[in-house]
Amino acid sequence: MQYSFNLALNNEDDTQNLAQVLAQHFTQGVIYLVGELGAGKTTFTRYFLQSLGHTGAVKSPTYTLVEPYSIQGQDIFHFDLYRLNDPYELELMGIRDYLDTPNGLFLFEWPSKGGDEIPQPELIINIEKSADELTRTANLSFSSIALQQALESQLHHA
Repeated sequence: MQYSFNLALNNEDDTQNLAQVLAQHFTQGVIYLVGELGAGKTTFTRYFLQSLGHTGAVKSPTYTLVEPYSIQGQDIFHFDLYRLNDPYELELMGIRDYLDTPNGLFLFEWPSKGGDEIPQPELIINIEKSADELTRTANLSFSSIALQQALESQLHHA
């Protein structure tokens, strides 16, 4: 069964709160981050990684395609596929080596550019900017009833 949850992100605190709740439920698997340029995908990722215990900088891997992290023994890979011209480029860069990481956590920005080279997600976060670009709405899609219950109890719907 698929669940969805919509949340208004009126400021960075809202983004940070969402990241903290999701970090409690996602320590491995695949997360897609969808949204136009400047929507807040990398900001979300920074708060998410900090919630998992990361203390250093978090930069967008726009040019490197992937930024690996090891946080408290957990391997996390942040991919940004924006500059990808063809999904096959992922094969050439050795994406299989990353995806074969046991219990890895994979965050994909611009997943639509990855085609069949990237695995299906357990969670999709679609961040949309308001018309005035002052606020955001996060639309989450996932299949975990436990996550649905956690979101409903810890966050306010949009």
